[in-house]
Amino acid sequence: MNQIRTYFEQITEMSDEDWNIFSSKLKKSEYKKKTTLLKIGETETHLSFIEKGSIRLFIPKTDNDLTFGFCFKDQFMSAYDSFLTQKPSTYQTETLTETTLWKITFNDLQDIYKTTKAGDIIGRLAAENLFLLKAKREQALLNDTAEERYLNLFTEQPHLIKEIPLKYLASYIGITPQALSRIRKRIS
Repeated sequence: MNQIRTYFEQITEMSDEDWNIFSSKLKKSEYKKKTTLLKIGETETHLSFIEKGSIRLFIPKTDNDLTFGFCFKDQFMSAYDSFLTQKPSTYQTETLTETTLWKITFNDLQDIYKTTKAGDIIGRLAAENLFLLKAKREQALLNDTAEERYLNLFTEQPHLIKEIPLKYLASYIGITPQALSRIRKRIS
C-alpha cells in the first residue's frame, strides 16, 4: 500500500489525514495469470492500483483478440470509460501475470473527492495522464508505420517487449503476428 502513497506524493502533497481516509477504502485482491477481471457487458465498479503484475485491455474476437492497452506495476487500471459512466463495458480486462491490486469502489472514490484536499488534484491529474496516453497511441496508429510503432514501443517501453506475448504486441500496434515477425527480422 505504501507504493500508492509514494505514487500520490509524486503528484501532490498528501496529509496523513487524507492518506488515512483514502487507504481505509482500499481492498487488496490477488489474481492468477490469465484471470478475466471484467467481461464485456459488465460495469466497472473499481479503480485499481497495480502493486504487482500486468493487465491487458482487449476486445475478444473469434480469430485474434484486439488488444488496445496494457497496465503495469505502479499504475492505475480500470475499464475507465465504464467506471466513469457506470455503464456496461464494451471490452474486457485480463491479467497477463500473477497480479496484486489495491481496489477502490466508484462510490468510495467519489467520497474521497469530496472529503480530502488531495483527492480532486489526484483524480484530475490521473485522468489527464490517461487521456494523453490514449491520444498518443491513437496518433501513432494514424501517423506512424507499423515498424515505427514497434520501434517507438521498444524505445519508450522496453518492458512491454519482454513481458507481453508477441501476439498481443502485434495486435496492440495494429498488425498480425506474422507481420511483427517480419519487422523483428528486418531490424535485428
